[in-house]
Amino acid sequence: MRKIVHLSIKGKVQGVGYRAFVELQAELLDLEGWVRNRRDGSVEAVVAGDAGTVERLLKECSKGPPASRVAAIDVIDATEEMLGLRPGGEKFGMLPTA
Repeated sequence: MRKIVHLSIKGKVQGVGYRAFVELQAELLDLEGWVRNRRDGSVEAVVAGDAGTVERLLKECSKGPPASRVAAIDVIDATEEMLGLRPGGEKFGMLPTA
């Protein structure tokens, strides 16, 4: 069953390679979506794929790369429209800071 979620990740998640980490994990898990920094210091992502695989990504996101410190991840359902913000022609990509 396909699942699309919006993630808001808070903590020490900017300047530590967190976006690249999310992108790599998503690619390894063959998920669709995007990730970007937010001006408030958080990282935002929209991820789509098999529900079990999305859950695996969430577990990896809670760990993050070694220099990060994840304080919280807020997860809500997302839409195809939100998923459509990803760069054209890419399965998973980084968006500019919002």
